[in-house]
Amino acid sequence: MLKGILRAASIVACTAFVSSTANANDWVQMPLDNTQSWSIRMIESEMVRFPEAWQIDWDEKPQWDYVHGLNLLAITEVYQDTKDPRLLSYVKGYYDMLVQEDGSIKTYDINKFNIDMINPGKVLFFLYEETGNPKYKKAADLLRTQLTTHPRTEQGGFWHKKRYPDQMWLDGLYMGAPFYAEYIVKYGDMKELDDVFLQFELIEEHLYDEKTGLPLHGWDASKKQKWADKETGLSQHHWSRSLGWYAMAMVDVLEIVPAEHPKTPWLKARFKKFIDAALAYQHNSGTWYQVTDLGSRKGNYLEASGTAMLTYAIAKGASLKLLPTEYKAHAEKGFAGLLDQMISVNPDTNVISLEQVCAVAGLGGNPYRDGSFDYYMSEPIRANDAKGVGPFILAAHYLNK
Repeated sequence: MLKGILRAASIVACTAFVSSTANANDWVQMPLDNTQSWSIRMIESEMVRFPEAWQIDWDEKPQWDYVHGLNLLAITEVYQDTKDPRLLSYVKGYYDMLVQEDGSIKTYDINKFNIDMINPGKVLFFLYEETGNPKYKKAADLLRTQLTTHPRTEQGGFWHKKRYPDQMWLDGLYMGAPFYAEYIVKYGDMKELDDVFLQFELIEEHLYDEKTGLPLHGWDASKKQKWADKETGLSQHHWSRSLGWYAMAMVDVLEIVPAEHPKTPWLKARFKKFIDAALAYQHNSGTWYQVTDLGSRKGNYLEASGTAMLTYAIAKGASLKLLPTEYKAHAEKGFAGLLDQMISVNPDTNVISLEQVCAVAGLGGNPYRDGSFDYYMSEPIRANDAKGVGPFILAAHYLNK
């Protein structure tokens, strides 16, 4: 059943820095209306936590960041159905704070070659079409320029970041591929779509584990990293959020690319095969474990962001007929698990919180992340992390919840 009272962590999570120019009353009336859809309830709860969109994820100053892109893309999708002007204003406020008239983007540094920083660009297409303001198109052009010079593996796969040489992580496919595909379809040369498909082909070639039928979190083509297997270059474990990033990348790209492209049927088939493998590890509650295939191992826990991402991908896949229509039931089960296991409601304000979100996980870096089971268990768990909230909104939206 839904948790009636926020945990202490959630109470802390609901406390947001409030700027001098906006407060929650600009967006919502308290207490929140608990008869609305779950997507609207979560959006309004985010507006309470973060009265200005740049504050998402408890940021202390505005910055161009992938988590803002994730959440604001979700809000944009809901806006396109509801036409609620609050949602457009909230989204636009973030982009207008950072995107300048010449298309330059405050805090964005192209020379870092960080594939994560492509992700916020997805909303630029919508804003350009909605407003006609050329600065959004110019900013998209700038991000597309990064992909032209972004370092790659010998086979042509985008490095995750300049500081992670020769590495492809599942996360990176979501960050880069949908933007790349949409830019090409709208403004580019359709022949370039082969390069988008190449990114998936390399994941399918190198990252899969035969035992589970699922890709592992990361691959070091140079096989130099301590976290990488010396023969395969692969990391050790399946992390459910990384599987969620990859599932969202596949379904979002399949929505964008032409059905008649010769490689679209291949990606569609791979998407279904991936989802079938992921469903083998769906818990009877509908959720997924932090380390996907080791649910019985001590310390493992049911995790919200991976669950929300996989639920969204399945729901959207069924909606777009990329998956058989009966697969919607698996998404319904996932969403029911989120509500039952991972949503709490403040009884005084009706603000909702998403619990049990892994705050962050990666490979390498400093301090060094070795990709072990113990490492994935060691990262903090918090409520309302943006990497769970955005996919929750998307899942609710595609399930009409």
